Amino acid sequence: MINRIKLARMEKGLTQQELADAVDVTRQTIHLIEKGKYNPSLKLCLSICHVLDKTLDDLFWIKEEDNK
Repeated sequence: MINRIKLARMEKGLTQQELADAVDVTRQTIHLIEKGKYNPSLKLCLSICHVLDKTLDDLFWIKEEDNK
């Protein structure tokens, strides 16, 4: 599965800690989201999208090619 959150974060030049601070969670939470081991709330998803200038579809929609 492609990790679109990590890619978008890196494109913006943000560390996990900087993204975590921007959305008011711990760095560990961002780490777990990026690893696919934590399902964020809709509110957190929207916050992440806002900070990364992406849509929900861009970051969280599971596309068929992601399962390869």
